[in-house]
Amino acid sequence: MKIGLQYGGDAFYMGFSPFSLRANGNGFTKDDLLEGISLVRKAGKTAYLAMNLFPRSEKMEVLKKHIDFVKKEIKPDAMIVADPGVFEMIREYYPEGIIHMSVQANIINHRAVDFWRKQGASRIILPRELTLKDIRDIHENVPGIELESFVHGAICMAYSGRCMLSNYMTGRDSNQGSCSHSCRWKYKVLDEGGKKRRKEELSGHMKELDGQTFYLEEEKRPGEFYEVQEDQNGTYFINSKDNCSLPYLKDMAEAGICSFKVEGRNKTEYYLSTVAKAYRKAVDDMMAGKEFDASLMDEVAKTASRGFIPGYLFGFPGDYQDTYFADTAPIQTHKFVGMVMGCEKAGLGRDDLYEVDVKNKLVKGEEVEVMTPDDQFTVKIEEMFDLEGAVVEAVHGGAGDRILKLREGIPAGAMLRIEC
Repeated sequence: MKIGLQYGGDAFYMGFSPFSLRANGNGFTKDDLLEGISLVRKAGKTAYLAMNLFPRSEKMEVLKKHIDFVKKEIKPDAMIVADPGVFEMIREYYPEGIIHMSVQANIINHRAVDFWRKQGASRIILPRELTLKDIRDIHENVPGIELESFVHGAICMAYSGRCMLSNYMTGRDSNQGSCSHSCRWKYKVLDEGGKKRRKEELSGHMKELDGQTFYLEEEKRPGEFYEVQEDQNGTYFINSKDNCSLPYLKDMAEAGICSFKVEGRNKTEYYLSTVAKAYRKAVDDMMAGKEFDASLMDEVAKTASRGFIPGYLFGFPGDYQDTYFADTAPIQTHKFVGMVMGCEKAGLGRDDLYEVDVKNKLVKGEEVEVMTPDDQFTVKIEEMFDLEGAVVEAVHGGAGDRILKLREGIPAGAMLRIEC
């Protein structure tokens, strides 16, 4: 959140794990929520609280207590909700609370939008599956409600989380915030004969067999086979490319979108800073009447992705060829090597030395690109030290903080990266 504030975010959505789609330690604790709200308030920004899971009946009583806690202590600018029962409970126990409908609610037409407006929702976070034409139709038919849309991040293979693949393969429920992203794992494609050969290979035998039906085998689940069905539209399995609507923010705004949402959950500080900075500049340029700066696409390409497409804005992906990067495997042009934590504390007495949280291997003499909220430049790493001030020739990710010579005037939170 601190990095998001530093790199240009206007609004932040956070969630308490038991009541949002942020499970397995990825959500905020109650103390985290209070600290996060305080940080956002001090920065003059907006804070939203995600309460968008689909709870089972046994959670309803504790949910009531959570709503009371939110009402008395958190006081978010709005709550993000998907389940009608949760919506009704908030209206009953926190009537003054503002409610935004989550993307998980899959609201894809103007009648559904108008239904939730009548129930008291003030904003709809639209599904990624809508086209510009769909968005425009909703806005024209229901002009009295705010519309928000994701502009960057993963695209689910199902309607926004309504997928049972994770449940089936791992027992982790996507609609309880525990999706294992099974659609993004690495699989082998096998024909019927290949399946038999693979089974025998795993048991120490090999035979030459032929077949026509195809199967998938995920690399970490040997011996588990999934039949693949395919027609002229492609397979009904496996992952999508990632969404990047950066060049089309003006089109989206003209269609009725008032808030652009960037996926940040489970992302690194590097990803968040790079993407937030690019979208901050794109929005500012749009508001100033400037043309889109195409170099921003090079910036987001410095983060890992599976190739970018503009979501469903212009139709079903695959029906058009607007693909920015065609590769389907994770790709990026630069590698994150560290984040500046502040000036060195080893007593070396120099203003060009910084303590850096090292994320990947870095060798003395390498050239790094330094990204700050307001600047970007390259520096050759000429000196490196451990935290006691001893000279080192190389540093490795996971080894902790090290001291690097960069140049004067670099703020804490600056990101270091090298070309892949």
